[in-house]
Amino acid sequence: MKRIFILAIVATAFIFSSCKHKTEEKTEDLKFLVTSPLERDTIIYKEYVGQVQSSSHIELRSQEKGYLEKIYVDEGQFVKKGQLLFKIMPVIYQAEVEKARAEMNFAEIEYNNTKSLADKDVVSPNELALAKAKLNKAKAELALAEAHLGFTEIRAPFDGIMDRFQKRLGSLIDEGELLTTLSDNSKMWVYFNVPEAEYLDYVKNAKAKSGQTVLLQMANKEMFDVPGVVETIEADFNNETGNIAFRATFPNPKGILRHGETGNIQMPVTIKKAILIPQKATFDVLDKKYVYVVDANGVLTAKQITIGYEMPHVYVVAAGLQANAKILAEGLGKVKNNEKIKYEFVPFEKELAELNNLHAE
Repeated sequence: MKRIFILAIVATAFIFSSCKHKTEEKTEDLKFLVTSPLERDTIIYKEYVGQVQSSSHIELRSQEKGYLEKIYVDEGQFVKKGQLLFKIMPVIYQAEVEKARAEMNFAEIEYNNTKSLADKDVVSPNELALAKAKLNKAKAELALAEAHLGFTEIRAPFDGIMDRFQKRLGSLIDEGELLTTLSDNSKMWVYFNVPEAEYLDYVKNAKAKSGQTVLLQMANKEMFDVPGVVETIEADFNNETGNIAFRATFPNPKGILRHGETGNIQMPVTIKKAILIPQKATFDVLDKKYVYVVDANGVLTAKQITIGYEMPHVYVVAAGLQANAKILAEGLGKVKNNEKIKYEFVPFEKELAELNNLHAE
């Protein structure tokens, strides 16, 4: 019985040894994919949170007190310059115009009579001048009354879209009270804040440019189909945030953008001799990025790198890696530091093209 037990142990050990040997042979025969960083001038897009505003966005307020008698348009309606929008009950102002007109007519008759007498030397020139002054005053009062009457009609100062009404038909309106807002959305301004260091880089690189072209990513993550141009930069930095506001102008021919929207400005920046590596060639240890560097003997060494920018499937390396290094591109979870491997080298240009095709799909 004891002899049988010993034979069983020997057989088990042989089987385990055989399996281990086969596994080692399989690992030794496995070839890993290795590549090298790609060094070339690259355009990356810096992203900033943007606030979309109409180039012309105003408040429409009452210039007279009275009851809101008529509303000629609707909320969200497109209106043309000069179109009548609201009318405040004009009865009192109409009466004031008639009164002022009557007083002007009386002053005009009085002036004509005085002038006729002055021509015959019946009255003095001073009396004629006084009559003329009374007539001019009456004309000014009529013009003022007509202006007040005109203020009861509120018209669009430019083409635009009506916003929500703040007052309803029949409401008593005070002078200066807000009725609604009007937005001209044919051209949109997008404001975004840029840190001081990036502002200095922008100014340095944009000296010879008329305006930096930028893109707008909308809230649904889709790109707005018309590019914009940076036209102005504010005069002062915000001392609390260290940022300065830029303004980009976007044509809005389809009227997709509206006042008050948000989005992300994407500003292209060219990086000279950027070192590019595939994202899948990196691994994380705590909050740091590493790659496996392969030496001439096929031995792996974990090396910490610093990521400058992130692109689809690709990292731009800021520090820690030379352009002529060889790095492990696949199978990072199957190896360990200081392990020797067999590998096949594939230029990153080829893999990058495949990644771009995959991203496009």
